[in-house]
Amino acid sequence: MVCTVLAGVALAGDFPVFSAPRAITSGPKDHLFASYYAINAWSADGRYATVLETDVKNRLPTEQDVAVLGVVDAQDGNRFIPLTETRCWNFQEATMAHWLGTAPQTQFIFNDLVDGRFVSVVYDMEKRTRRVVPFPVSAVSQDGRWAVSINYARLRLTRPDYGYGGNGQDARVDTVWPEDDGLWLVNLANGEARLIVTIASVRDRMPQVKDPKALAYFCHTVFSRDGSKIFWLARTVENLAGQKVVRKWETTSFTCNRDGSDVRRCFPDGWGGSHFNWLDGDRLMVTAKYKDAVWSHVLFTPGKEDYTRLGKGLLDFDGHGVFSDDGKWMATDTYPDRLSERKLMVMRMADHAVLPLGGFFVPELYREQYSRCDLHPRWRPDGKMLAFNSVHEGSRQVYVIDVTVK
Repeated sequence: MVCTVLAGVALAGDFPVFSAPRAITSGPKDHLFASYYAINAWSADGRYATVLETDVKNRLPTEQDVAVLGVVDAQDGNRFIPLTETRCWNFQEATMAHWLGTAPQTQFIFNDLVDGRFVSVVYDMEKRTRRVVPFPVSAVSQDGRWAVSINYARLRLTRPDYGYGGNGQDARVDTVWPEDDGLWLVNLANGEARLIVTIASVRDRMPQVKDPKALAYFCHTVFSRDGSKIFWLARTVENLAGQKVVRKWETTSFTCNRDGSDVRRCFPDGWGGSHFNWLDGDRLMVTAKYKDAVWSHVLFTPGKEDYTRLGKGLLDFDGHGVFSDDGKWMATDTYPDRLSERKLMVMRMADHAVLPLGGFFVPELYREQYSRCDLHPRWRPDGKMLAFNSVHEGSRQVYVIDVTVK
């Protein structure tokens, strides 16, 4: 099933020329970017993109499901080159692969299960070596020096499609608000880590829970572009027992400095938060229940009430918004509509004009909650390519759109 091309609704000025999407991976196995949306997948020279390969479909992966981690070589006909393997991955955030260092880049970091523990591994493509860092990564600063680590075993209980199987960490299942868990700042050079924000420390700034078996947890972390700040979501979840899909969440959006100081709640009560991306060192976009509880893409500066609803009503939904590196454009997507299509679009930051790029059909095989295929758009750093995961041609593959500035 091919995508539906939509008529543009941008009314002013010229947008870049966006090509039709083309796959850079192919079957018989499924492929997806090796990281969450908004994380750069490309090496500094734009030649390689990190990708996972798997034959798992229609279910939640476990620690027994080994995924192949490799790169797509743009200078060799988009050939997939298998490099290593991982047991820590899922269909939403993959294995959280991040490139490290500057050009020529040969190293990236990803998560794995080693000797029964969740860790991260620095892989060198040139030397074909693996160096273990004793903490899994949830975010990595752009300079490659720092990482944020969270509890993926606890996440497996509270949000299974984002955690890892294998009990590689202490999930602290008997503690609603642990004082010894939360955000860990990891020095990637020496592997040392320290707890910078505990889950218990933000208890009074989050909605309270009545269920004695509820769990509070942290997830969805990201560094600001200059590496000075961290955004994350703090959630509580109740009614865990017996539910295949956890649905009763309460969410609070937070930021702090890289050392854990100046913890700030981002929104008024009830706004929550879902998806996110930093525009620069100070401002970020978070999809949240804006005024009148309408899901919107909201741009703001933490600590200030300068909320801007992006898109002039055209982006009033929960999507995966991500800015181009030059800050001129934001791409985002939708969840499936009544026709089972996910939409992809681009907004110009200068005037909030929106250009739809297509609708991508979701076959029934890929509608299962834990193995769903969100588009999860991401820009190549040079702005000349927009990419996403999709299943509209019958299997899960990686697609790119070439971007030509007029």
